[in-house]
Amino acid sequence: MKRIIALFIGLGTLFSAKAQFSLGGAAKITVTGRVSAVILDSVTKKPIDYASVSLIKVKDSKSVNGAVTDQKGKVVLQNVSPDEYKLSVGFMGYKTKVVLIKTTLEKPDHNVGVVYISPTADNLKEVEITGQKALIENKVDKLVYNAEQDITNAGGDATDVMRKVPMLSVDINGNVQLRGSAVRVLINGKPSGTMANSVADALKMIPAEQIKSVEVITSPSAKYDAEGSGGIINIITKKKTAEGVSGSLNTTVGTRSNNGSFNLSAKTGRLSVNGSLGLNQAYPQNSKVVTFNSATVDGVTNTTLQDGYSKWSRVGYNGSYGMDYDINGYNNISTNVKLNRFSNGGPGRSEILRNGIASTNIRDMDMSFNNLDWNVDYRKTSKKEGEEFSISAQLSTGRNGSDFSNQFISAGIPDVLILGHNTGKNNEYTLQSDYTYPFSKTTVLETGLKGIFRNIISDYDQAQQDFDYDQNVAAAYGVLSFKLTKKITVKGGVRAEYTKIDGLAGNSLNFDNDYFNLFPSMIISRTLKGMSTLKLSYNRRVQRPSLFYLNPFRNESDVFNPMQGNPKLAPELTDNIELGYSTFIKGSVINASIFYRNTQDVIESAIQPIVENGIGKNLTTYINVGTSQSYGLNVFGSYNPKPKWTLMANLGLNTYEINGTNNNVNTGTFLNYTAFARSAYALPKGWSTELWGVINAPKRTFQGKTEKMYFYGAAVKKEILKQKATIGLNVLNPFNRDLNIKTTNTTANSIQSTNIHYPLRSFGVNFSYKFGKMNFNAQPKKKKGVNNDDLKKEEQQQQGGGVGGMQTN
Repeated sequence: MKRIIALFIGLGTLFSAKAQFSLGGAAKITVTGRVSAVILDSVTKKPIDYASVSLIKVKDSKSVNGAVTDQKGKVVLQNVSPDEYKLSVGFMGYKTKVVLIKTTLEKPDHNVGVVYISPTADNLKEVEITGQKALIENKVDKLVYNAEQDITNAGGDATDVMRKVPMLSVDINGNVQLRGSAVRVLINGKPSGTMANSVADALKMIPAEQIKSVEVITSPSAKYDAEGSGGIINIITKKKTAEGVSGSLNTTVGTRSNNGSFNLSAKTGRLSVNGSLGLNQAYPQNSKVVTFNSATVDGVTNTTLQDGYSKWSRVGYNGSYGMDYDINGYNNISTNVKLNRFSNGGPGRSEILRNGIASTNIRDMDMSFNNLDWNVDYRKTSKKEGEEFSISAQLSTGRNGSDFSNQFISAGIPDVLILGHNTGKNNEYTLQSDYTYPFSKTTVLETGLKGIFRNIISDYDQAQQDFDYDQNVAAAYGVLSFKLTKKITVKGGVRAEYTKIDGLAGNSLNFDNDYFNLFPSMIISRTLKGMSTLKLSYNRRVQRPSLFYLNPFRNESDVFNPMQGNPKLAPELTDNIELGYSTFIKGSVINASIFYRNTQDVIESAIQPIVENGIGKNLTTYINVGTSQSYGLNVFGSYNPKPKWTLMANLGLNTYEINGTNNNVNTGTFLNYTAFARSAYALPKGWSTELWGVINAPKRTFQGKTEKMYFYGAAVKKEILKQKATIGLNVLNPFNRDLNIKTTNTTANSIQSTNIHYPLRSFGVNFSYKFGKMNFNAQPKKKKGVNNDDLKKEEQQQQGGGVGGMQTN
């Protein structure tokens, strides 16, 4: 703790002095305002992005400000002094438009409203209205999947959306990997308390209709938390920033689940508010589960065959409320509250054959997850364009419960009943500050400080099983981006993180660990001819084990396959090198990359054969296996055979190999792959159709293998009510009721195999309606916020508020 305090005091003093010196006092800033407008095509009435907007003083014809429009045609010019101006709008193939405006001390802000610009005579002949954003966008530091443009997402949840994002793979439990490695998931650039408990469960709580886009960041700079060996995924939810009131209602009724979401936004002047509510209810369906265990201990072999089912249901809701207020042209404050409530579970039954003796297991499980996230952000800009200072705070609190019962019935033997109850409590406090200073238009410095303070308590019926865990992280970073030449851009930096961990298990087991790491990052990007880009990047990342991996007490909801954490785990450290190439050829997009990744102290699950009370078991725990070296490539392409027909495909390959001298591990080299294909066609009169499919290769661990899985689906959609509403039909895996998942883990003296038939086929009808009248005159601000990207999550869904357990459906 002393090192944390010292780090903050030292860096904080320097940082504060720099911020005060650069930003200056309020007395030196004259009253300024902003000029906003939205630029539309006069013929199609569609927004024009990348239109050039200049602000010119009337008295001397001097240009004093300028910007380009965003994808909605919106533009906001900040720091405008009171005066008379000409607003000049120009774009290739359009006639230049000039609008006279005036701002005063009394009214420093001026909303120009909608400005229509007309195509030139030659351009008018070639106008074709499409009005749809590309499904995939390749940007300098990330790949963006615009989920709102994919009609097959209707009726699903965030897990279904993730399965179609290039470079990602999702297992049947909903756990996400990027190029075969762990990844950190954020929502609107910020962590969620729900994600801290279980990423898989959190994704199931978000209706697909609430998701605007998914950002895949493979080479995060030192500005980001160093967590996530594979990179970062940022889920952007739908929000409106336009003047007025608007909203949307989405609902889906299907054979597998029912979803609903409601979004409402309002903005007037400097104040904007938004709220949302999402609901999800999955029907109870039978998942057939067959498990076989064979364990040899002290020369004695015990075998157990379990053949049964689980019938689980799921109910959840999430809500949010946000407020954003511009104090003036330089100061902004915003706050957001998110609430999540989720529960799942249900009965199950298995017929057991253990060493030739038959018995029956009747079980029941009930889990609940409750989380609250509250953010408060303050942002200050100055007259110097691009200079920005921000302070952000976040409170995340959660309370999760787990209750299970296992009853064993055998002929001639008294029944055995095992009960379990656990309450998990999670409190997390985060404070961070960021400062951006542009030395010039091409050279920018970014610095920041951050502190994360976590306390997690796992409370059992018996005090000797209680678990109290504290983790504190202090971080500081610096990133410098600049132009090396006209065509070469460099962005490099380093992040320092100090981690302090203390834990108490029961009344006797104490453990602590602290470590300091430096995380450098570098990106070199070169612009080539023909709208092509070549990028070389390097970064170091870390995966700290979360409570799921550390908790030393057992979850015996399955007595033959108990699970137990390991408080002695070390964090994973990963070095990544990537070379990427992207190009645009006559409307087609090609993005290709190759990478190398070296990870030390890889954390994986491990089974250990044990015998307790005469019962042979395979105990699952977690260990640092060894070092992994992985090579891979990813290729994404999009092609339009016809103007309204889009074909898209993504192929990802990576090797898996782990070597560890301490555990005598040498897996050899295996090849993993994931493939995605999509065809979308826009028909006349508002009709559109899509087909898609995903294949995930077998997943390897140092002890086992999960067989390949595939998913496919289709959708048709029709615009109605003057394009304010849509109605559609979605189908998932129509020709296969179940998804068959086979997993086998093998050691020198044990075997554990699981065969799951998970009901996946579904049909659904969805309806979406948008209401409200908006004037697009506000541009979304770049929010600093809190981004906690620093914990490795479980590979399977979590049970028991912090105690690991295997879930079969």
